[in-house]
Amino acid sequence: MEYRYKLNGGNLVVINPNRNRDTGIYQCFASNSLGTVVSKEAKLQFAYLENFKTKMRSTVSVREGQGVVLLCGPPPHSGELSYAWIFNEYPSFVQEDRRRFVSQETGHLYIAKVEPSDVGNYTCVVTSTVTNNRVLGSPTPLVLRTDGVMGEYEPKIEVQFPETLPAAKGSTVKLECFALGNPVPQINWRRSDGLPFSSKIKMKKSNGMLEIPNFQQEDSGLYECIAENSRGKNVARGRLTYYAKPHWVQMIKDVEAAVEDNLYWECRASGKPKPSYRWLKNGDGLVIEERVQLENGALSISFLNVNDSGMYQCIAENKHGLIYSSAELKVVASAPDFSKNPMKKLIQVQIGSLVIFDCKPKASPKAHCSWKKGDEVLQSSERITILKDGELQIANVTKLDVGTYTCLAENQFGKASSSTNLIVTEPTRITLAPSNMDVSVGESVILPCQVQHDPLLDIVFTWYFNGAITDFKKDGSHFEKVGGSSSGDLMIRNIQLKHSGKYVCMVQTEVDSVSSAAELIVRGSPGPPESVKVDEITDTTAQLSWKEGTDNHSPVTSYVIQARTPFSVGWQIVTTVPDVIDGKTFTATVVDLNPWVEYEFRVVANNKIGGGEPSLPSEKVRTEEAVPEVPPSEVSGGGGSRSELVITWDVIPEELQNGEGFGYVVAFRPLGVTTWIQTVVTSPDTPRYVFRNESILSFSPYEVKVGVYNNKGEGPFSPVTTVFSAEEEPTVAPSHVLANSLSSSIIEVSWDAIPWKMSSGRLLGYEIRSLKIPSNSKTTILGMVIQSGYIHANRFGNKFHFVFPAPSQPPANIVWNATESKVLINWEQVKAMDNESEVTGYKVFYRTSSQNNMNILNTNKTWAELLLPINEDYIIEVKASTDGGDGTSSEQIRIPRITSML
Repeated sequence: MEYRYKLNGGNLVVINPNRNRDTGIYQCFASNSLGTVVSKEAKLQFAYLENFKTKMRSTVSVREGQGVVLLCGPPPHSGELSYAWIFNEYPSFVQEDRRRFVSQETGHLYIAKVEPSDVGNYTCVVTSTVTNNRVLGSPTPLVLRTDGVMGEYEPKIEVQFPETLPAAKGSTVKLECFALGNPVPQINWRRSDGLPFSSKIKMKKSNGMLEIPNFQQEDSGLYECIAENSRGKNVARGRLTYYAKPHWVQMIKDVEAAVEDNLYWECRASGKPKPSYRWLKNGDGLVIEERVQLENGALSISFLNVNDSGMYQCIAENKHGLIYSSAELKVVASAPDFSKNPMKKLIQVQIGSLVIFDCKPKASPKAHCSWKKGDEVLQSSERITILKDGELQIANVTKLDVGTYTCLAENQFGKASSSTNLIVTEPTRITLAPSNMDVSVGESVILPCQVQHDPLLDIVFTWYFNGAITDFKKDGSHFEKVGGSSSGDLMIRNIQLKHSGKYVCMVQTEVDSVSSAAELIVRGSPGPPESVKVDEITDTTAQLSWKEGTDNHSPVTSYVIQARTPFSVGWQIVTTVPDVIDGKTFTATVVDLNPWVEYEFRVVANNKIGGGEPSLPSEKVRTEEAVPEVPPSEVSGGGGSRSELVITWDVIPEELQNGEGFGYVVAFRPLGVTTWIQTVVTSPDTPRYVFRNESILSFSPYEVKVGVYNNKGEGPFSPVTTVFSAEEEPTVAPSHVLANSLSSSIIEVSWDAIPWKMSSGRLLGYEIRSLKIPSNSKTTILGMVIQSGYIHANRFGNKFHFVFPAPSQPPANIVWNATESKVLINWEQVKAMDNESEVTGYKVFYRTSSQNNMNILNTNKTWAELLLPINEDYIIEVKASTDGGDGTSSEQIRIPRITSML
């Protein structure tokens, strides 16, 4: 080691390296008491780039249209270079295109066809890709000759790749091709074998460069560069050959061998060309002799001795590289020793079986073994076999074979022995085995497993279910072991579908094991049908299809179809054709659907166990439109202002409108007239129509009917009913008004009734405007012809006001919707007639089916919210509240119990 070198661990440090002195190949040697190994070779090079010579370059004269090559001629260097050219002054670099090309192989600048704009000075720029050092050559002037323009000529390929170019596996290969010519040639590439280029191949620099990344053997072959213009074409060819450095297929591993043994050590590597092999021992070439031979990379040494111990290296190499594989050979010599591999203290086997005694002491060379039973030397016989490796075998064991067996081992370095005791037991037998069973979900069963065994042996029961051991702690809710010490019965409680399968009872002792299996079939209600689809839809029918689900070991007997709409309460069973769908049918037609309603469908399978889980819903589909079929109900009317005919009806719910463009046709005529007057109400939510005309007589009877229509046409009319036009106010006051004092606190008031004319309206009652009475007295007014009214006294004055009766019209169109926890109720606003008290609010009377008395909820809105009862029906009615008392009650509404929201 000179002063310029030092070792840092195993690393070599070169101080102040010098290009001339330190360039070369280096190798590391590592040694210890067991031997020496050498590293792979390392090549040390120094990248450098010297300056161009300052010599001026000659002027290049060319004709316009002629091609030209400007030479770079790089200075002395080491390491990879890259090239560029400056045009006139820095930083104006020559831009490569179809006409101009800079070769990264030679550094030259090629101009396919010179143009006047090319005249100027060209300077070659060379850069070291290792050091990034850059040097510039002397400028080369380019001028045009004055003796004419160059005519057209065929391409001349000036840049081409070698006829044969080796390419390493995994490398990136770049092939250059450029031609001079007038017109400027077009460059194209192809493989001579006609195979297409793989997608990884890229064309660069206007096709002047072909780049093949990650080169593989299939990329090798003959490549062609075609340069073509209108005057002709030329072709350059070159072959890419594939090579690969060696890499290991099989490396050598450490070997420990006994003296006098033979060694066969193989190492194998692949590469192209095929690698050759050589071996080193302790860093030196292995000496071949009669005992030591090499063949195809494999080393064989016969009759080993301790001097053969050491570090060995196999080297595989071809002209592109070499690789090393290292391992230790340890040759040992020792007397027999059982300390690391003693014989078993006790061997238990059952009568009639084969018992094997191993005898494997550590010994170098291998020991010779013999056997004794007690003091008796054993010899091979009909039942007894002593193998060459020292193993003792006794076939068809009996109780007489019980005893102590000793192995004696010996080689030239010494002797040793080891013993074991043999116990012979009765075989274990299953006396009651589990049998195949067929059960339904929810049942409980017992799978028996009872045995007879040798009393000297402990016994263990293990159950396996479908190949997995049963965990009684984890599955304790279903599985339990029952029975006595010789019983491993398995009880399965509340059996489920998942418990179908194969059950194995395994019984184990120290010397043997037996098992028995049974199949358990659990039958349950079917799984959900799959892939429910609506294949065809009309206005009232839907054609459905589905696929069968799992039958859970009980064949499906029938299917039921359910439907849901935005207007239904959950899922409802629908009518189908066929009426009864058997278990082998997977299509059906749903009938009696409402037109123009969005439906979802699902299918439920049934078997003899019961009904299964429903399928997933089908996609939502809407039935086709149809002419409406249901006319409005509760057609009535009356009231209103003078010269008005008021007609009312209950609106048709959306699910019965049968299509878009729904509305009402209102027809009416004076009683006794044959011609109908018709009008159209276009809003489907409008429940009334008012006809105004000065010719309408007061309180005249009209025949009225209301029909329906939509975009598909007109539907039916309601039955004809009679409605009176608006009444007029009374024109005559009561006469003969008399007041008679009955007592100190009672006044009787009387008058003559006014005559009633049918033409002006029904007389509803009378109003007392005012009375003068003593202050703070109580007054009763009797004998007044008043229809359902009240008198209210103001104790601070002397005026009495008549309060009109409550409205006779009940709240209509009560609609309810249920969520997961509440019921929301809506109704139409009640409008009081002129002779009725104004509505001030509403009362909701409600009770559950288990209650007798109604609860009351007061509200000033046209909706109310109630908590959803658990598993009970709601009975609900609604009344309007007024100063004249409660109005007429709506019909009772029953909201069915909802056990689950679907």
